[in-house]
Amino acid sequence: MNDTRPAHLYVVEDDAAIREMLSSYLEKQGLAVTAMASAEELLRRIDRLRPDLVVLDINLPGLSGLDACQRLRAQGDRLPIILLTARCDEIDRVLGLELGADDYLAKPFSARELLARIRAVLRRSQHVPGRTLPGQAPVQVGRLLFDPQRRTLSGGEGAGGAERLLSSLEFALLAELLLRPHVPQSRERLLAATHQRGDAVLERTIDTAIMRLRRLIEPNPAQPRYLQTVRGHGYMFVP
Repeated sequence: MNDTRPAHLYVVEDDAAIREMLSSYLEKQGLAVTAMASAEELLRRIDRLRPDLVVLDINLPGLSGLDACQRLRAQGDRLPIILLTARCDEIDRVLGLELGADDYLAKPFSARELLARIRAVLRRSQHVPGRTLPGQAPVQVGRLLFDPQRRTLSGGEGAGGAERLLSSLEFALLAELLLRPHVPQSRERLLAATHQRGDAVLERTIDTAIMRLRRLIEPNPAQPRYLQTVRGHGYMFVP
């Protein structure tokens, strides 16, 4: 990781002995760990305390790890996930990867092997907010065209074809919202997506950036059509 703070992990495991052993070992290796026993708790807490990676057992009581992984990916959440299971069946392994898990480890395994997998996934998933990603196609936002490769908004009919180069924050925020149309995004999640871990920023930063984007995009910024407020939560892009 790029900053001085340790990577923060969720360890979601219903077996208390395994959960405590993994948490203790990973903390001794310099990682910050939040341990929990259910997928329901994971989904409740993920926006309030955003981790860098989730170690997620498949065979959980109630909501399974596979179901939790599927829900996160269906929301467009790219949070790195390593699945754990006591079963070695190839179908489970393939299903987990098809649902969007970043890696898969079958029990029994050594804590040292899990640590190596965690570090490898963190290296692969590390990104700098505001960096363009290959293959991103332009997106129409009302009469404007957002080009993620050029990091620009260009005017359509009636806008004179003017092109505006977005700042890193404006670009990262708009890209994150457009990636998940009709899905409310909390301010916490938008902060995590637009700033590197360790940045000293406030949620108000997101509100200010949204106001700037609305002045660029909305026909009437006072009554936003595309970048809508979700009261008490955050914002949502409505195509």
